[in-house]
Order: sequence, then C-alpha cells, then structure tokens
Amino acid sequence: MKKFEYKEKKDTRSGFGAGLLELGKQDERIVALCADLTGSLKMTAFQQAFPERFFSVGVAEANMMGIAAGLTIGGKIPFTGTFANFSTGRVYDQIRQSIAYSKKNVKICASHAGLTLGEDGATHQILEDIGLMRMLPNMTVISPCDYNQTRLATLAVARHEGPVYLRFGRPSWPVFTRPDAPFRIGEAELLNPGSDVTVFATGHLVWNALEAGRILAEKGMNAEIINVHTIKPLDIEAVIKSARKTRCVVTAEEHQLNGGLGEAICQELARHHPVPVEMIGVKDTFGESGTPAELLEKYGLGPSHIAEAAFRVHARRKVGNGVGIHA
Repeated sequence: MKKFEYKEKKDTRSGFGAGLLELGKQDERIVALCADLTGSLKMTAFQQAFPERFFSVGVAEANMMGIAAGLTIGGKIPFTGTFANFSTGRVYDQIRQSIAYSKKNVKICASHAGLTLGEDGATHQILEDIGLMRMLPNMTVISPCDYNQTRLATLAVARHEGPVYLRFGRPSWPVFTRPDAPFRIGEAELLNPGSDVTVFATGHLVWNALEAGRILAEKGMNAEIINVHTIKPLDIEAVIKSARKTRCVVTAEEHQLNGGLGEAICQELARHHPVPVEMIGVKDTFGESGTPAELLEKYGLGPSHIAEAAFRVHARRKVGNGVGIHA
C-alpha cells in the first residue's frame, strides 16, 4: 500500500475560491455570481479583486441561473456559487431548461454538500445532487477529493466547453494530493495499484478509502484504490480494466446510493463485465445534525465500513457465488 500522508487539513471550498481567483487573473471572460453566500463559498477574494465581474444576486438562486445562462450568450464564462442544496434542488427547472438543454457554458459550483456539512442538519445536507445532475443531458459532474484537487478542478472546468456541476464541501479535510498534479476531466486517478479488490471512491470518501486501504493491507489484502473525481462522463475504461483485474468492487461516496457513483459504476459493470459489488453510501434516508466524523460513522461511511465491505466482496469472489450488488 502506497503511503498517503497529509501535513494540513483545508476545506475544499477554499480550493474553489483559490482557483476562481486565479481564473479571474488569467481570463477577463470569467465572471462570478453568488446567492448571498459570498464568504461561505470563499468568493470574497474574487469579489474584491474584480468587483465589476462579480454579481451578488441575493437569495434568488433561480434568477442567478437564468442570469448566468444569459451571460454566456455574450461570451462570458460564469461561475455560480451557493450551497449544493440550493445549487440543484431549488433551481432544477432553471438548470434543465436554461443551461443543460441549450448547452450553456455555465459552471455550477456547489459547496456544503453531503453529510460532512455537519451541524446544519438534514435540510441542508443534500445527498441527491449528484443523481440530479447526472441525469441531465450535456451536464458534466465533478467531485474532487481535497483542497488541491478542487483548485485544479476549478481551473479545468473553465477550459471545458459546456455546463459543469462542481461539488465540494465545508469541513477541513486532509490535503494529500499534489498542488501541481494533472487534472483531466473524465479521467479517473489510480492512487494505489492492487490485485485483491477495487475501491472506487469520490469526494471526501477518497481519503476514507485510502485509510481503509491501510486497514486492508495490515490484514494482507491489496486494494486497488481509484479516485473517480469525474462522475460524468465516467471513465468506463478505467472501471472495466480494474474490475477485470481484481474481480470484485467496492464503491464509496458521500451521497445516496440511488443515483450516485455506485449506481453509475454498476451500470457499466452490468453492461461490460459483471462482478460482485458492495456499495458504501447513504441508504435512502435523510441526514441529521452532528459533527462530520460522527455522521460518517453513524451512516456507515467511515474507513472501517469501507474495509468491511472489501472483505465481504472479496469473500463473495473467492467462493464464486456469482454476481450481485450489496448495499
């Protein structure tokens, strides 16, 4: 098992803020819009540096999406910012009709996603957003794993032509990727090569998957760990290649099992190379108030849960009891 260590923890939303400021300095077409959450989205530095290119729309998220779509017609590259719940559920009709349908070059940037939002509770802990965005034609869906990768993803989506949903979070999280690592939309990242089981993870759970890999290594199991930062378009080649090698798969995400990364991977495995699968995610329920660590543990998304799922799916492979999905 390769060593992954971190010297600091930083919130992924700050990676977005840093990337947005860089983009503002590089390209005058970059504009930013926020729905009364400038500080929370870490957009203040951009606002101060480029006040003429920053638009605070107030608590009017649906209007923000319409304005962003209109700005693209004039050649601007708009980045919208608000909480993930308000970036998707509250404005789904506007995204579908005004952005996705007409392939507008809008970057929908969403913070405070998933259970790790923590104490704000179930009403703000959206766990359905990836599914909502995955279903929209023309939409790209990206969920980076740490501060550095969120910054790089922000830079990459500006170069990508078409609508993008960029998902990140509030809590301080281990920073373990390189600040200069290549980030290619649609290309999964192999973090640890292995032969016994594949763990596909996204977002905050990539770190938990690496922690699970250490647990597994101590028990003699060699896990292949892959960071799927782009959920749509999914890197089908990487998924099939790894599944052929290990012959069993675990998926891990901070999202409902319905509609998320696990479902996307299972669709492709069913089409191309069926293998046993165990899925780690939220099981058709809402969240609650608590610290991120408490919630990840309670809802079964911690490193130990990923490791246990790996043992289960490997046992199913060994005894040859066929293909199936467990959640």
